[in-house]
Amino acid sequence: MANQEVSSMLAMAAALLLVAVATFPAECGAHRAVDARGHNKGVHSIGVCNGVLGNNLPSPADVVKLYRAKGISAMRIYAPESNVLRALSGTGIGLLMDVANEDISAFASTPSVAAAWVKANVKPYPGVSFRYIAVGNEVTDADAQKNILPAMKNLNGALAAAGLSGIKVSTSLRFDVVTDTFPPSSGVFADDDYMVPIAEYLESTGAPLLANVYPYFAYVDDTTDIHLDYATFQPGTTVTDDGNGLTYTSLFDAMVDSIYAALEDAGTPGVKVVVSETGWPSSGSFAATVQNARTYNQNLINHVGKGTPKRSGPLESYIFAMFNENLKTGDETERHFGLFNPDKSPAYTLSF
Repeated sequence: MANQEVSSMLAMAAALLLVAVATFPAECGAHRAVDARGHNKGVHSIGVCNGVLGNNLPSPADVVKLYRAKGISAMRIYAPESNVLRALSGTGIGLLMDVANEDISAFASTPSVAAAWVKANVKPYPGVSFRYIAVGNEVTDADAQKNILPAMKNLNGALAAAGLSGIKVSTSLRFDVVTDTFPPSSGVFADDDYMVPIAEYLESTGAPLLANVYPYFAYVDDTTDIHLDYATFQPGTTVTDDGNGLTYTSLFDAMVDSIYAALEDAGTPGVKVVVSETGWPSSGSFAATVQNARTYNQNLINHVGKGTPKRSGPLESYIFAMFNENLKTGDETERHFGLFNPDKSPAYTLSF
């Protein structure tokens, strides 16, 4: 998880003080957990990202046991991890698995590389409920972005050839691929040349757009205009979108609906959004407290089953992250997004 650019949110934030008043269609087949053959395994709304950048983390088997004990029904991993995949087999836990950013170029240029990856990392695990494969996470380099779509196409071809066409292929994006996000109905893609072909391809395959959505970063960038209650799903701020008349009581909903507006502007209103990362740190910087992290994440869990003002119904979302990871680089907060400590004790209490 990289720190999010939130400049596009600042226009929305400034408008919050000027507006006096201010839910995702029912889960379709593309949002159902599937086994490696594409068989539906039921609907999930909340998953948790399982990062591994720590030298004191539990074994994959213990991690999966903790997911099951807590009733967490979906997992994201950022690269194929054979021990994790073996531990997940037969559990019914839906899986979002990434292709590493550094592998995208080879996937794009050489179909056999994608085929070999599927053969090594998907085909051997028929008991795993593979749901999505993300071709990259938050790719920001313009040249690298050009490889995402051809890599997605080659990966889809490899999955189909292996009899695994039920697994949906997408890419996981930073929120700042969308701009003009206030009001949410004004959202558009910042770079149409990059995003519109991806959106069109997703619509053709029935796969969702994966987006990392962090109200935390928007809030800490502008605490004058963005209120903590609005950023953490608490009562106190109500915003009306003059473009469509919808009412917002949370920044998360406004951010997600601006992505939907961008998809509509791109001519791809049928593409669904899956929130591939969201969360709040419990330590390390301003507003990164146990109380705020618990409030945000518990309210998120309680909220996403309802969807957003623009799209009602379950909004599939993945909380970042399962554990505090002591080897993550960057700001101190990066090491404090975990719901659990490495000894499996809760960082704070949540109910799934």
